[in-house]
Amino acid sequence: MKDLIELIAKKLVSHPEDVQVRVIDRDDGQAYELRVHPEDMGKIIGKNGRTAKALRTLLNSAASKQDVRANLQIGDE
Repeated sequence: MKDLIELIAKKLVSHPEDVQVRVIDRDDGQAYELRVHPEDMGKIIGKNGRTAKALRTLLNSAASKQDVRANLQIGDE
C-alpha cells in the first residue's frame, strides 16, 4: 500500500523526488504519512479536498482487501 500511495503521489506533483511515505504501525491498523514539497500541497489536496479524498478511498479499498485498517495523513516538509 505504501508503494501505491507513493506511485500516485509522484505522478501528481511537480517535485516527485520530495515525495516520502512513512508507515506507522498502530493497535487499530496502519497510518501512512505522506509528505510532499510545500509547493505541491495544493496538487495533493485538490479542489475542495477531492484528490486527498480519492487517495484515502483507494488506500481504504486496498486495506480492506488485506483485512487491515489504514489511515492517510498528508503534510509538507
